[in-house]
Amino acid sequence: MRLFLFIVILLTPQSVTRENFQSPKDTMDHQDEPLFGSELKKALQEKITTLPTSPGIYQFKNAKGKIIYVGKAKNLRNRVRSYFRSPEQLYGKTLVLVTHIADLEVIITSSEVEALILENNLIKELKPRYNVNLKDDKTYPYLVITNEPFPRVLITRHLRRDGSTWFGPYTESSQLRSILDLVGSIFPLRSCKLRLSEENIAAKKFKVCLDYHIHKCKGPCEGLQPEAEYLSMIGEITRLLKGKTSATIRTLTAKMQAYASELKFEQAAEIKAQLDSLKRYSERQKVVAGDQLDRDVFALAAREDEGCCVVFKIREGKLLGSQRIYMNNTEGESLGALQSSALEKYYLESLELVPDEILLQEALALEEEETLKALVTEKQREEKQHKKIIRFLVPQIGEKAHLVEMCRQNAEHHLEEYLIQKQKRGEAAREHHGLTALRELLHLQALPLRIECFDNSHLQGSDYVSSMVCFEKGKAKKSDYRKFKLKSFEGSDDYAAMEEVIRRRYSGSLSRELPLPDLIVVDGGKGQVNTAYNILTALELSIPVIGLAKRIEEIFTPHSPDPFNLPKTSPALKLLQQMRDEAHRFAITYHRQLRSERTLQTELTAIAGIGEKTAFRLLAHFGSSDGVAQATIEELRAATGSKNAEAIYRFYHP
Repeated sequence: MRLFLFIVILLTPQSVTRENFQSPKDTMDHQDEPLFGSELKKALQEKITTLPTSPGIYQFKNAKGKIIYVGKAKNLRNRVRSYFRSPEQLYGKTLVLVTHIADLEVIITSSEVEALILENNLIKELKPRYNVNLKDDKTYPYLVITNEPFPRVLITRHLRRDGSTWFGPYTESSQLRSILDLVGSIFPLRSCKLRLSEENIAAKKFKVCLDYHIHKCKGPCEGLQPEAEYLSMIGEITRLLKGKTSATIRTLTAKMQAYASELKFEQAAEIKAQLDSLKRYSERQKVVAGDQLDRDVFALAAREDEGCCVVFKIREGKLLGSQRIYMNNTEGESLGALQSSALEKYYLESLELVPDEILLQEALALEEEETLKALVTEKQREEKQHKKIIRFLVPQIGEKAHLVEMCRQNAEHHLEEYLIQKQKRGEAAREHHGLTALRELLHLQALPLRIECFDNSHLQGSDYVSSMVCFEKGKAKKSDYRKFKLKSFEGSDDYAAMEEVIRRRYSGSLSRELPLPDLIVVDGGKGQVNTAYNILTALELSIPVIGLAKRIEEIFTPHSPDPFNLPKTSPALKLLQQMRDEAHRFAITYHRQLRSERTLQTELTAIAGIGEKTAFRLLAHFGSSDGVAQATIEELRAATGSKNAEAIYRFYHP
């Protein structure tokens, strides 16, 4: 499509702020008259008021000359003036945009369609700050019927205007491969990359491959299949890919009957096998409309500055598949504006025939509908397609409304999945950033992908325990957590506790059960770090070890006299704090468990006749040992019987 550019109007850079707006001083008769501030030059006023009424695109620039918005218009003068209204009439993103406009450039085109195409290309190239960004489908796969004497049917991600027939893009690769498998099961296509020209075939340059012998190909490379017959088969494939399954079934049925009438039963049997596969495929397609019309259904969902539009492709009343268009920078945009952007993108890039009806979630503005119809008409003319009237409908009730609602629910679902994946990608990036910061901080040779952290817990030297938590790639790996009941010393001795737990973890069975870490973190200061380092050295292990002290979050390294601090916002510090807090939680939980068991054994089980099962039953009934001690004799009898009740009551009330 040729694009004719007539005029480029450059306006003098000038800041337009909310305070600049005043009442109109000229006599222009228009409800959206621009309001010029006293600081705006008179020349600028004249240039804005003399904009042409032709179609085209406009580009807003900021004070630095950077393009911050690109838009199209059927009438440039009216559209641009609509931005410079009273501030009370502007909302959200538009109000913010206007406060940053310092310059304006317009390009006049010969038609609305040319303006639409130019706008789409400029947004892709410039990525302006205030335009809705629609994710490009360049990475999505296409199905192509190649432009060569004996065409092949391939999957590709590289779109070329080489005369081939293209279908797509497809957002679901599995759906595309199932379609290709179907085509291969019905039609005996060649899969080789040979150049099958008339000269090469006549010269007998090629030999048939295995596909010929297993009846997956009819051997056009040796001239065993005429080109006309092969191209007829390609025509059937093209109709099938366009969703015209009924027409393909009718054609194949006629061929089968013709072969049968000529007593060519082998050829008729081949056609019958193709028909059976095609009918099975047709039955799998979901019938969503009984009138067998071709339709596209559009619906979208938007939140958190992101959006997703889903397009249902319905051909002959059957749902063939769907396509998704993701967008960002959607905050402040109405559903109608987002829908228009999605429609324009889809029909500018779609390689398929435009259907009879387009069902929408929101009604289009008259100008937008006319532009889209003009675009469709232009595409039909370029592709030499039969012209037909396209209807845009916003159904309210009935089967069509149900289709739009089903499409909207799919858009909500895919947007939710997209936001979850986006959040996960952000979390993974933050975790990886913390590991990178740790590597740089400690001058490690590689990222510390596996980190083990130790903490001790006790109460005045009793029930001494230690915990080890494991983090892999910045995330807790709870299956590798371990807890230790320390026994090699008595009283309160943090250094002895650290020595025992490090020795037990990195020698004996645990050293073989779990992989060695890339970094060891201990909860404590210089003494704990040096103790851990000395044990590792004695075990002939060279694993980096550091300590994190709770008081002012100081970091200690072995045999270094002074600790150092990290900024509170450091990702490395946040990761270390997360591990230290998790190790502390795990140690405290184990310590409380042991203390509870010891209390149970020293109190209730010390009573004559009270065993462990009875003690647990009493604790479950009264809630604690204090509850048992305060219970009346009647309550104890109800809970455990007369004999035990009397023994318990005498114990607590001698």
